[in-house]
Amino acid sequence: MTLAVFLYVVTLLTPGGPQPPGAMWRGQVQPLTSYDIALATVVCGALVFRRRWPRVVLAVAITGFVAYLVVAGGRSPLELGLGMAVYTVASRNPRRHVWVYGGLVALVVTAARVVFAGSTLLAPEVLGPIAFIGMAAAIGDAVRSRRAYVAAIEERARRAEETREEEAERRVMEERLHIARELHDVLAHHIALINVQAQVAAHLLATEPDQARTALGHVRHAGKEALDELRTTVGLLRRPGSRDELLTEPAPSLDRLPDLVDSFTGAGLKLGWLIYGDPRPLPAPVGLAAFRIVQEALTNVSKHAPRATATVRIDYASDAVVVDVADDGESDPGGISSGTGHGLIGMRERARSVGGTFVAGPVEDGGFRVRAVLPTPRKNSP
Repeated sequence: MTLAVFLYVVTLLTPGGPQPPGAMWRGQVQPLTSYDIALATVVCGALVFRRRWPRVVLAVAITGFVAYLVVAGGRSPLELGLGMAVYTVASRNPRRHVWVYGGLVALVVTAARVVFAGSTLLAPEVLGPIAFIGMAAAIGDAVRSRRAYVAAIEERARRAEETREEEAERRVMEERLHIARELHDVLAHHIALINVQAQVAAHLLATEPDQARTALGHVRHAGKEALDELRTTVGLLRRPGSRDELLTEPAPSLDRLPDLVDSFTGAGLKLGWLIYGDPRPLPAPVGLAAFRIVQEALTNVSKHAPRATATVRIDYASDAVVVDVADDGESDPGGISSGTGHGLIGMRERARSVGGTFVAGPVEDGGFRVRAVLPTPRKNSP
């Protein structure tokens, strides 16, 4: 609105019509007629709507320019309004459209000058408006390109921010799953042992106090182990640094399998274990996954089939370690039989986290079996 008013005032102050020779030097300027003022009003008034209907405003501006030349035939005071209309179209359309519109406007201006003003093609009054139109189109195209560039930068920044938020959310979810697995594996194992030994102690307290005290000693030991491992797990949340740094020292592996078996046999579970192949140190993630899978599988046996006999088989293959835990009992009515419990989900996640596979389910002859194949590629010898 302000720009349209400004151009209207400038247009009214611009001399129009053909000037006598030397008139500008003598201060004799032909004033605008009412026809000139009417055309200026229409063209500049149309500029108020140039952002909403840029092509329509351009058509009005070129029509007013030609109408002035038809009557007056001299220098047109409407060139500024025409230039502004060209600029607006150029700033809101693709480049190929801009030069088409600009070329058409230049062609119309040239034809109008030659036909109605009697100018030649190379006359200054023809080349001047053409250059002005080209400059207006170039400025409009530059403004459009700048706006597109700024919009692309802002969009890229927005997407980068969304990507960072998604990545942060993904990392949080991974950490939550890791903590959930650790808490489940640590607490479920020891609490199951405490529950079994507490029942034994309660049953034998009156008749065989010595065995009851032994069972209570197992309860105390299991409680201490649970607190120690829980303290280590909580350290993941409280201490700075990466998760790998925190798990380097306390992470158990298959070298602690004898202690794990002793804890279950001490709780009354019938258990045997076999080692195949050549035992070797495992990568920390693989060793931890193998240990936790054995621990959780035996915990499930002690909870859901306490009178069963379980067998743990560890097979050190050339490029993998195979963990196989099976029992020959029947699950309790409320026990795990379909492979969908939280413990089984955690075992499956642990196996997949190191690129392995995991299967679990009841066997045909009775009992339950879990099997995990965890890849352990050996480094090539130099």
